[in-house]
Amino acid sequence: MSANADLLTRRLAAVPRGVSTGTAIFAAHAENAELWDVEGRRYVDFAGGIAVLNTGHRHPKIMAAVRRQLDAYTHTAFQVVAYEPYIALAERLNALAPFDGPAKTILFTTGAEAVENAVKIARAATGRSAVIAFTGGFHGRTMLTMAMTGKVAPYKRLFGPLPAEVYHAPFPVPQYGVSVEDSLKALEFLFRADVEPERVAAIVIEPVQGEGGFQPAPPELLKALRGLCDRHGILLISDEVQAGFARTGKMFGIEHSGVQPDLITVAKALAGGFPLSGVIGKAAIMDAAEPGGLGGTYAGPPIACAAALAVLDVIAEEKLMQRADAQGARIRGRLAAMSQRNDLVPIANIRGPGAMIGFDILRSRDGDPDGAEAKAVTGRALEKGLILLSCGVYGETIRLLAPLTAPDEILDEGLDILEAALERQS
Repeated sequence: MSANADLLTRRLAAVPRGVSTGTAIFAAHAENAELWDVEGRRYVDFAGGIAVLNTGHRHPKIMAAVRRQLDAYTHTAFQVVAYEPYIALAERLNALAPFDGPAKTILFTTGAEAVENAVKIARAATGRSAVIAFTGGFHGRTMLTMAMTGKVAPYKRLFGPLPAEVYHAPFPVPQYGVSVEDSLKALEFLFRADVEPERVAAIVIEPVQGEGGFQPAPPELLKALRGLCDRHGILLISDEVQAGFARTGKMFGIEHSGVQPDLITVAKALAGGFPLSGVIGKAAIMDAAEPGGLGGTYAGPPIACAAALAVLDVIAEEKLMQRADAQGARIRGRLAAMSQRNDLVPIANIRGPGAMIGFDILRSRDGDPDGAEAKAVTGRALEKGLILLSCGVYGETIRLLAPLTAPDEILDEGLDILEAALERQS
């Protein structure tokens, strides 16, 4: 069996540096919230494949559904020969849509693909071209979604010029001095200085920013955006790629606000580890594109559709939305206690709905964000047996994405390791 160091050498020789990897370990097998590397070492997984594994690694019900589909057929291309799992999944997602009236769903493979197609649909439905997104937002690495992403390094650097008519407003982050009022005022300035609202097809926002630092969008901002969209004929798109499918304690993150979007984008946890994404939207809007204008050779693959149907069953049967709230309360309680300790690295700004929780590493109490120390914390956690991710504008945020199916004893074990990783080193 190959060792981690040997595989790392091969990886560096064979794979370009543009795709980075947060750890230097290589997976051998995994179950629920645990992963073993090729050298047999066990880890508690608080990354979940970047919010993909809400139902854990290899959930038995999902694996059984995949095996049944493997025995039937693996690919036909929905645009050549359609298949029931795609239709059944669209029906299930339409029934879950967080807005009134009939819905329709189209399926793709990646989150970026979903966001890009949501913009295409919005442009077709409105006859407009401009898009507004927010600083700190992450929407993908394709050219259009890269332009929409509100962070230069590493996502935009070296890759310009970017597509035109993509604009950004500041996302409200209280600890960095940006309020909802500031965000709305910036939108007013944007409409006066750069683009008239009558040319804007869509405003795209994450209900909880992922890469931006697990910053929840304040309900008052979402309500104000809904009103602004209604006044000017703009479509509101909720990017649920990371927040969706029970992670926040709701099926979709925007449901916490009571605001109804026109379109939502989904991916990540939808298919429990199999590549699948989609756009769910109001039926009249979704039908704006002409036949052949949307799709893709692998869009909505049958194996992933079968997995996704099982994921929705697991969320309902195992009450994972309630589990997210309970898990989140357990995590927040531990973090609050850690934040009071002087022998640990200073942490603050514990936040996030359900089990989509982040907190910041600071240089000192009430001090500046410390991205270098956050990276060091994730490194120490890995050495002690915990897979952990950082994010945020300055790389200062630790984000916790344990599977919602993780038993309490595994969750507590991971939190114990996190606590040890936060111990001051000098």
